[in-house]
Amino acid sequence: MTKEELKSKALNTLFKNQGIYNGLIGVGLLYSVFLSSNPIEISRLLLIYIILVALYGSITSDKKIILAQGGLAILALISTFF
Repeated sequence: MTKEELKSKALNTLFKNQGIYNGLIGVGLLYSVFLSSNPIEISRLLLIYIILVALYGSITSDKKIILAQGGLAILALISTFF
């Protein structure tokens, strides 16, 4: 990606939207761990959501996205069963 492309207003908007998405998912996970009466269920729901979004990205864009975006979520989801 060139410097010119990085200056694009549309691309910056996309980056900001991605940041908000990731931030809100993080807030949801923190809520599920510290404030929820059923933290495991909410955590699993949010982690499955992240994995599905990564799966969609790997199908529509680049196959590496499933591991890059969803890899940690997959590991975290597995850890909730132990």
